[in-house]
Amino acid sequence: MSDKIITYQPVDSLRSPRFSGVRTFMRLPHGDGLEDADVAVFGVPFDTGVSFRPGARFGPAAIRDESIILKPYCPITDVNIVENISVLDYGDIDTVPGYIDDSFTAIEEKMVEICGSGVIPVCMGGDHSISLPLLRGLTKVLKEPVALLHFDAHSDTIPGYFGRDYNHGTPFYWALEEGLIKPEHSIQVGIRGPLYSRDALDYPKRRGMEIITGPQLHEMGVAAAVEGIRERIAGQPVYVSFDVDFLDAVYAPGTGTPEIGGFTSHQALQLLAGSCANMNLKGMDLVEVMPAQDNAGVTALAGASLIHLFLAQVAKNLQDQ
Repeated sequence: MSDKIITYQPVDSLRSPRFSGVRTFMRLPHGDGLEDADVAVFGVPFDTGVSFRPGARFGPAAIRDESIILKPYCPITDVNIVENISVLDYGDIDTVPGYIDDSFTAIEEKMVEICGSGVIPVCMGGDHSISLPLLRGLTKVLKEPVALLHFDAHSDTIPGYFGRDYNHGTPFYWALEEGLIKPEHSIQVGIRGPLYSRDALDYPKRRGMEIITGPQLHEMGVAAAVEGIRERIAGQPVYVSFDVDFLDAVYAPGTGTPEIGGFTSHQALQLLAGSCANMNLKGMDLVEVMPAQDNAGVTALAGASLIHLFLAQVAKNLQDQ
């Protein structure tokens, strides 16, 4: 256990049953002050950028609902999260329903506030369009671009949709165009969904990004993929963006654009833990949880569990310093 003073602690589930009380992520304290926090978990209930099934605006609430089952100790990393870092639930960002530009401004401003306080942001989406303002805010504070570690069934690198610049398929096109990410240190993993054209894959490659497609990942296996990811992002400030449709539709039915041929929740945990160990983690988003199509909360639970693992890896990295 670290000697660090931990300000924020979850409700003790051995004293108060996990199904009791007001829902927060992992039953952590809710607050709008960032003093003494190491990590802020927050929601962006926004899905104006969706192109198919709507409802990801309810993702943060669903993830919080399922997260109450999670406990502080993570056996994958062999670390107790709340003994090593202070984490709070920072609530939700007030977006403007139906208005992408106004919502993006609100998201970016809140991201600057969080990151400017020296706190690691962990965002519960929301559709994937929100990654763009999140990256804008983060890089504004860091004053440099980041290495992007992107798990997804889709590359999200189309330049526009129906004559508009922004939707959930465009965030990383604009992140590249705006210089928010370092393409030579960025990697997309699990890409497999049908595309409007091959250029959605060719464009990020032309810009210098690496792509491990879904079929390639199945062929090479988790261990080899982790090795390649680590070589790519080592020594860089790393931002993780995880679209839950990286998982096979069997494991993540509750999402806006589900895809078959994907990956198990176990493989996702292995990839995330292996890739992030001892890395300079600057933030994460977990997006596209859509509870209206979920089955027994399995997609939201997967999202909550992946965030839990990211928090555990942040704690483990600090412990190992």
